[in-house]
Order: sequence, then structure tokens, then C-alpha cells
Amino acid sequence: MIERLTISWRWCVLLTGLLGMVSLGGCRDAEMTALDAHLNALRQRPEGSIEALPPAPVYRTAHYSQGQQRSPFSGERRAQEGAMTAAQGDGPDRQRPREPLERFPLAQLELVGTLTVGGQPSALIRAPDGNVYRLFEGHYLGTDFGRVTAIQDTGVELVERVREGGAWRQRQRTLDFNDSSQAAE
Repeated sequence: MIERLTISWRWCVLLTGLLGMVSLGGCRDAEMTALDAHLNALRQRPEGSIEALPPAPVYRTAHYSQGQQRSPFSGERRAQEGAMTAAQGDGPDRQRPREPLERFPLAQLELVGTLTVGGQPSALIRAPDGNVYRLFEGHYLGTDFGRVTAIQDTGVELVERVREGGAWRQRQRTLDFNDSSQAAE
């Protein structure tokens, strides 16, 4: 009986394999080669036309000549500009030796600290060259002939001399910790 089961089992496996091959053979379509040939022919001759690209626009070069002017984004208060007072006498003293911080615009100078040693207040100013300078009342800084008039815990007050309408005028400024740029009082 075991032998009979083995023979039946063999026939089942053989019959299943034969049915599987016939099934897979039926998946093959004779028309696939014709379809591939038709698609290749379509790919060889595309229909339609592609429009030409528009010409590239021509841009004019704009030259910016106001780089040395006051930044419109600085925190300068307009009320102080109206309070400018005319200087008594001539313009700034051009004969005196220039100090190191007069090479930089006030907006590029950063107040990093204040000190009071022996009752004498001083300020520590970081310049764009990376150096920190110590200055006292009466020292000069900025490109507008700014002279330090007071050093307080909150900032450095100075008076600048600017040429406006052919006359020299004085302008009050403050260099603060929080702003680190020019700001009017």
C-alpha cells in the first residue's frame, strides 16, 4: 500500500508540473513582437513641434554710488536731525593728528564695555579691524569728526561735525550697547 501511495504521489507531482508549464506557455502572446515593432516605429518619428525658446533678456548694469551715505536702515531718530545746531566758527581742526577710531564710520563701531578707574570713565570700542580700543572723554571717533563728550554706563555720547548746505553743523550722537550702531539721543 505504501508503494501505491508513492506511485500516486509521483503522478500528482508530474501532473502539477505539466499543468504549470502549460499555464506559463499560455502567457506568451504572439502579438507582442508586432506591438514592440509598432511602438519602436512611433518612437522613431515623433509628431508635433516644440516651440523655440524665447531670447534671453538683456539686463542693464546698475551702478550704486551711494555706498558711503547714511544707511536707511540705521536706527537714527529724525527728531534729533531737526535739533542740529550751527557750530560757532569754523569746521573741524584738520591739523590735529587723527586717532585710530576715526578711520571707521560710527555704524561699524561697537561699544563692548565701559570702565571707571580712579573716577575716570572710559569706553571699550570694537572696531571692524577686530581690535578693541579704550577711549576717554575728548577722544575722537567716526568719520564725521565725532568727539566724545560723555561716557555713561549705558553708552557713549558724542558730538559730530558735519557739513550741511555749505556750513558746518554739530550733531549729537550716542553709541549704545544694545544697538551697537549710531543712534541719536
